[in-house]
Amino acid sequence: MTDHNNLQNFLDQMSSYSEENAGGDSVRATATQIPSIGRVVEIAGSGSRVTMHADRLAHLMSHPDPSIAMSGQVGSQIKMKVGSSWLVANVRTLCAGDDGTVVANVDFLGEGGQNAHGNLLGFRRGVTRYPIPGCEILPVSTDDMRAIFAADDSPHIEIGTVYPTDDIRGTLYVDPMLSKHFAILGSTGTGKSTSVALILHRISQLSPEGHIVMIDPHGEYSAAFKSCGELFNADNLQLPYWLLNFTEHCEVLLTTDGAERDRDADILAKCLLAARMKGKNSEGMGKVTVDSPIPYLLSDLNAILVNEMGKLDRAGDTLPFMRIKNKLDELKADPRYSFMFSGMLVSDSMGSFIAKLFRLPSNGKPISIVDVSGLPSDVTSVVVSVLARMVFDYAIWSRTEAQRPILLVCEEAHRYVPKDESAKGQAVRKILERIAKEGRKYGVSLGLITQRPSDLAEGVLSQCGTIIAMRLNNDRDQACVRAAMPEGARGFLDAIPALRNRECIVCGEGVAIPIRVRFDDLEPEKRPASSDPSFAELWRQTGDEAGIIQRTIKRWRGHGR
Repeated sequence: MTDHNNLQNFLDQMSSYSEENAGGDSVRATATQIPSIGRVVEIAGSGSRVTMHADRLAHLMSHPDPSIAMSGQVGSQIKMKVGSSWLVANVRTLCAGDDGTVVANVDFLGEGGQNAHGNLLGFRRGVTRYPIPGCEILPVSTDDMRAIFAADDSPHIEIGTVYPTDDIRGTLYVDPMLSKHFAILGSTGTGKSTSVALILHRISQLSPEGHIVMIDPHGEYSAAFKSCGELFNADNLQLPYWLLNFTEHCEVLLTTDGAERDRDADILAKCLLAARMKGKNSEGMGKVTVDSPIPYLLSDLNAILVNEMGKLDRAGDTLPFMRIKNKLDELKADPRYSFMFSGMLVSDSMGSFIAKLFRLPSNGKPISIVDVSGLPSDVTSVVVSVLARMVFDYAIWSRTEAQRPILLVCEEAHRYVPKDESAKGQAVRKILERIAKEGRKYGVSLGLITQRPSDLAEGVLSQCGTIIAMRLNNDRDQACVRAAMPEGARGFLDAIPALRNRECIVCGEGVAIPIRVRFDDLEPEKRPASSDPSFAELWRQTGDEAGIIQRTIKRWRGHGR
C-alpha cells in the first residue's frame, strides 16, 4: 500500500510540470522531491545489485532535467543515502526482474555530503561506508552532477561537455594525467586526431613554456600547430647519425639474421668503438662506449673496417666486413638518408639539436611536431627510437639541474610497440616500454594514440593511468580496453560501441570519476589535416588534370622537394 501511495504522489508531481515552469529553478526545486526509484538488494566490495521500478523510470524520461531523465539507464548515475552522506554509483548492466522491476548491477564511484536542499556537496572519489540492503536509491540531478564534476584548484583543462548535460564542463587534471601517462584510443573516423589536437592546444594554452615532442607518422598535425609549434620533417630534421646507439646502428647497418647477425654485430661493435674513440671530441670524455653520443667520421668507420679486413688470413672471412661496408656506402649515396647520413653532420651539434627538439626555451611554442611520413620506411622506427631515447636519456642525465619535464606523444603507437615481440624495430619498442615503466620518476610523460589497442603491447597500455576511449568497432579492441580500465569504469565501457563521433569515455587519474564527454569544436585553423574527402562532391569537379599529374610526379620523384 505504501508503494502505491508513493507511486501516486510521484505521478501527481510529474503531471504538475508545464512548459512555463521548466526553468532551472523549478527543476532544482523538484529534484529533491522525487521519490526513490528502487532499493539496494545486494552489496559487494566494488559494486552492488539494485532493483528499480520500471514504471517510475519510464515516467522520469520526460523530466526537464536531462540527468534525472536518464536515470536507470546504462551509464547513468544513481545515489543512495548512507548516514549523512550521499553515495554515488554508476549503472553497469540492466535486466528485467519480477513484478515490473528492473535489476541493475552498479559500480560505486564516490561519496559526498549534502547541502541545505539535500543535494550533493563536496564529492570525493572512493567509498568509506557502504549501504545496507533495502537502502533507497534516487536519481542524480544536474545540480548533483555539477558538484560531482566541479573542478578543484589543481591545474586542469576543459575539453568538452559532460554527457548528458549541456553546461557541465568535462575537465582533465594535467599533473595526474601526464605524470602517470595517458592513451587516446578510437577507430578511424571517430575524430581522434582532432581530439588529440584539442587536448594538446589546451595544454599549450595552460603551459606556454611547456616541452612537448610529437611523433606524426602521417604529416597531419603540421597544419594544426603552425602557430604554437616547431615543425620538423625530412628537409630540416638533421638527425646526426652518431647520435644512434649500438642497437640502433645494428638495425640500420646489419642485413643478416641468426648467427651471422651476431657475428656482424661483434665486428660492428669493435669498429664503431674505435671510430668513436678516434674522434677529436672523445678526448676528456672519460669512459667511451659504443653507445656514447660522440661525433665520429663515417670515413673513419669505413677506414677501420678496411684495416680490420686487411689483417685477415682467409678471403672468406672478409664477407661480414664487406656487408657492413657496402651497406654504409649505400646509405651515404642514397639522398633519402641525407637527413641522417650527410657529411655535413660531423660537428658536435647535440646541444643545438636538443634545444630545438625539446623546445628549450619554448619561446611560446611548446610543441615539436616531428613528421616522419617523408622518411624511408626502413629507418622510421630507428628515428622514433632515437628521439624517444634522447627524451629519456636527457631526463636521466639532467636530474641535478632545474627540472624540465617532457611529454612524448606517439601517434599510431601500435606500429612502434606491437604485441608481437618478434617484429622488427625492437629498439623503439624497448625504449617506449622503459618510458612507460620508469618515465614518471624522471619527469618524462608518454601519450599513446592508436586505433588498434589490441595490437599494442599489453604492458605499455596497462601503464597508462588515464585512458580516453572513443568509439571502437572491433570486439578485440573493446575487450583490450575493458581489461585496461579500472573496475569502476566498466559501466561506461558498454557505451563505447555506441559513442558518436567526437565523444569519449575518460577514466583514470586525469579525472575525478569516469565520465562521458562530448569534445568541444576546434577552430578550423587548429585542426589537423585528417578530414575525410567527400567523394560525392569531389567527383563532380574536373579540370587541369594534366597539370595535377605533372606537378604530382615532380614532387613524387623529388621526394616532396
